[in-house]
Amino acid sequence: MKLALTGFRVEYDGCPVVVGLDETVAPGEWLCVIGPNGAGKSSLLRGIAALVDSCGSVHIGEHDIATCTPREAARLVAFVPQDPVLPDDISVYDYVMLGRNPYIRPFGRESGHDRNVVSRLIGELELGMFVRRMLGTLSGGERQRVVVARALAQESPVLLLDEPTSALDLGHQQRALELVDKLRRERGITVVSAMHDLTLAGLYADRLLLLHQGVAVARGDARSVLRSETLAEFYGISARVIHERDGTVVVVPQRMAGEL
Repeated sequence: MKLALTGFRVEYDGCPVVVGLDETVAPGEWLCVIGPNGAGKSSLLRGIAALVDSCGSVHIGEHDIATCTPREAARLVAFVPQDPVLPDDISVYDYVMLGRNPYIRPFGRESGHDRNVVSRLIGELELGMFVRRMLGTLSGGERQRVVVARALAQESPVLLLDEPTSALDLGHQQRALELVDKLRRERGITVVSAMHDLTLAGLYADRLLLLHQGVAVARGDARSVLRSETLAEFYGISARVIHERDGTVVVVPQRMAGEL
């Protein structure tokens, strides 16, 4: 489904952290929000998910997220937070199954389809060996994959990812992002992510949105947004941007000799 933000604004104690954002993300499109710490990336995602108060409107298809019940909202939006708080005493399988709660009637039991969805995702994210393990016994990276699996189990048309690979090694980063990319292409899932790794952001996202102090300062594909002068202005870094023949944009930080 299409995600449309109009006049979107998030404030904390009267201080704006996302300011008057208008953005449309097409069905099946991947938009990656980038920007330095404090730019408003996490607040933007939390506002879309209705986890913090916001102004303006968020529409998913014809649905106004502000008028949805929590159960309805969970069927429309799945959210992977940057720092999830997980119970230690629940198994991997049962935690991923929580992603099916929006489809299970109160006091009801999961269906065969629910179990198939959960089992498939556990396999695709290489969690099979941990299926009966308690979350409290897992490493940070393993727990992160479980959180991604739970979000994907919701089968929501919009998926929000806040630094989804921050705790993963390179191999699991790639496998997790490849799975998200595969599912959004197959099912038309609309993905909005926040990522610090600019090379990965440009590699997987269709478009980038650069935030600075809550304001959108650049939009477009990786080649147009990931430019040395843009990164110097808004990140305060010296970086070399390499354009590969296949279209990949690689950002390589450089030493800032004599500026310490």
